[in-house]
Amino acid sequence: MSFRDYLSEARTIFDRLYPENQITAVDYEGPTIVVYTTNQELFSRRDDIAKQIAQEMRRRIAIRPDPSILSPEDEARAIIEQLIPESAGFKDLYFESDTGEVIIEVEEPTVITSRDSEYIIGIKEQTKWSPRIVRAPPMHSRTVKEMREFLRDVKQERKVFLHNLGEKLNIPTMPGETWVRVTALGGHREVGRSATLISTNNSKVLVDCGMMNINDVEEQPWAGAPYLYVPEIQPFSSLDAVILTHAHLDHSGLLPILYKYGYEGPVYMTPPTRDLSALLQNDYIKVAHAEGHKGPYESKHVREALKRSIVLRYNETTDITRDIRLTFYNAGHILGSASVHLHIGEGLYNVVLSGDVKFEKTWLFNPANNKFPRAETFMTESTYAGRDDYHHPRAEASNNFVDIINRTFERGGSVLVPVFAVGRSQEVMLVLEEAVRMGKIKEVPVYLDGMIMEATAIHAAYPEYLNKNLRESIMFKRENPFLSPIFQKVETKQQRQEICDSGENKIVLATSGMMSGGPVMEYFKTWVTSPENSLVFVGYQADGTMGRRIQRGMDEITLSENGRQTKFQVKMAIETSEGFSGHSDKRQLLSYIATMQPMPKKILVNHGDGEKAAEFARLIRSKFGVDTVALRNLETVRLY
Repeated sequence: MSFRDYLSEARTIFDRLYPENQITAVDYEGPTIVVYTTNQELFSRRDDIAKQIAQEMRRRIAIRPDPSILSPEDEARAIIEQLIPESAGFKDLYFESDTGEVIIEVEEPTVITSRDSEYIIGIKEQTKWSPRIVRAPPMHSRTVKEMREFLRDVKQERKVFLHNLGEKLNIPTMPGETWVRVTALGGHREVGRSATLISTNNSKVLVDCGMMNINDVEEQPWAGAPYLYVPEIQPFSSLDAVILTHAHLDHSGLLPILYKYGYEGPVYMTPPTRDLSALLQNDYIKVAHAEGHKGPYESKHVREALKRSIVLRYNETTDITRDIRLTFYNAGHILGSASVHLHIGEGLYNVVLSGDVKFEKTWLFNPANNKFPRAETFMTESTYAGRDDYHHPRAEASNNFVDIINRTFERGGSVLVPVFAVGRSQEVMLVLEEAVRMGKIKEVPVYLDGMIMEATAIHAAYPEYLNKNLRESIMFKRENPFLSPIFQKVETKQQRQEICDSGENKIVLATSGMMSGGPVMEYFKTWVTSPENSLVFVGYQADGTMGRRIQRGMDEITLSENGRQTKFQVKMAIETSEGFSGHSDKRQLLSYIATMQPMPKKILVNHGDGEKAAEFARLIRSKFGVDTVALRNLETVRLY
């Protein structure tokens, strides 16, 4: 069916079911058919009606008010602020003009959202905007606020982009032989620069576009890039879609480079991944410039990616090409991390890519989902799938970490913890807050250096992605552990220097997690020669990184100091606290596969160092009797 045929069918169904629909326009917005109406009742009942018609058409439907009936935003804001009762604790509101919704943030939503609420009715009648009442985030996030403002500023450009995408998605598929292939472009038999191409006779979809976690990436950015120059994806304009599994730079760090060199298509991700990836990408640019390096892209390219971003929540399904539908499922790794389910053709073939996955309930998240409608091929990570890769349980990890801290304090030292701003930082914060509250360690300042506090605020802005206990603690019990007074944000170089020079016991969480630059190196240079201090690794250290070399016992290290290369004797205690990882260990990965529904017919192994991935593939093959392969970068395998 053609583009115009779908729009005509939508109008015909509305005319049949709701003759007084007062539809003013029908258009495409990406994969969604958008119906505009001046009928307030039709708009108010839009969810039920849209679902009914979507089932009949087998297309996503959105019903929105015609812009002509909406009060001007300034006028509507004044009315709403006057209507909201003081007891609700009004905080902020923002308009989503493309949907006709006004999002109202208050401290106590139940004051407004009771059945047949006079406040809801009043807002609808007086402004014609549809109010959505949400609990105000307990922590202010500059990133979330700026993201909303940016998307509002580019709404007209996005409208044109989404219309054109909708037309493209409805071009008929090509006749002839149907096939499905996967090509390894990065992150295969290695950890870092993740990139995998899924191609059919109709489509090219790139899953992730990350960078390698090595120290010289800032000086030689292309050394840490995926194989983006291969003919399969050249030019970048030949790609139909890009998908991000999560925000860590080894998966999202080089997304903007696609837009720098000609890609103009959509990038799909969850809402937290959109905000976090932009935060990390902009910080990468900032750090590169601060260290005298020229980054591979600029902030304007990050904005180009945001302009074309399309967000999906878990378990939502949408068309992303003429013959591929995408669904995200919780991966349990970091905030918003997703496993990718691709449904190809009309029931032809299904591919699931795990992304980075944690098959265990953690302090932050529910365990990864491993139940899918169909899955002929499954691609699994293998970061910790080696012979001896078994993690300590979370409770044991907490006790071990506390023990390291207490032993360090007894020596009169301080504790330095290299962390990723997203994921490990927040888990370590939760452990420290509980340990201090329960009296397991003495109350000392815990300094947060880098983007940790901003990343934590984004976690608080998306409580629906956290596990139930933490979500309820943050949103309903007024006991937000992230707001504990022990946490102090480091904001200036002078403050950092004062912390380094202070002789008091203290704990510092600082980026980057693999010690490839960033604030952590300033503390390390100051404390590395003092045996009373401890450096504690709580996350994965990839081959080739500074963190891995120190973790393996290097006793002398050369670092840049005041523009000169200086040798430092490593005398501080080097510790590793197992159990904080956001990756599944070998036991959890095997359990994930053993209980996966349905059991795939083919398994591909990626995201594991060298022989580790190949060894894990052999283990899966022998244990489950499933055809399993660990691809090398640049290899292609036909799935169908």
